[in-house]
Amino acid sequence: MTTTLPSPAPAITEETRPYWEAAAAGQLTLPRCGSCSTVIWYPRGFCPECQATDVEWFEASGRGVVYSYTISRRGRAHNPAFAEAPEVVLAYVELAEGPRVMTNVVDCAEADLRCGLPVHVVFHPTDDGKGALVRFAPDPAE
Repeated sequence: MTTTLPSPAPAITEETRPYWEAAAAGQLTLPRCGSCSTVIWYPRGFCPECQATDVEWFEASGRGVVYSYTISRRGRAHNPAFAEAPEVVLAYVELAEGPRVMTNVVDCAEADLRCGLPVHVVFHPTDDGKGALVRFAPDPAE
């Protein structure tokens, strides 16, 4: 699989701004609940576990494992940015910090894809050149 995927600019809200600004700088930051320590995904201003609003941002390790994946070879017409894209690996990656994030796996041969595959974060500049999307690639030792 390739890294030549489209990278449409995300819709940024005040709640997600710290995440996207960090991604543009090549860092993976996540929110964590100050009350119960839950690492929160998708970024929001409250904890989905205890509903506390004491949320703080921290730099995550950028490491995880593929929890589940599929290869999309059809249906790319639902998002015009992906109409001409090659196969797209859609995956849930379980981060070392706990949450599972939906993302793409890149730079991985189809034969090498598997659940449990160790991966690390990579950042792909958005098509508008103003930000970056978070994707994952196999760890070099794999």
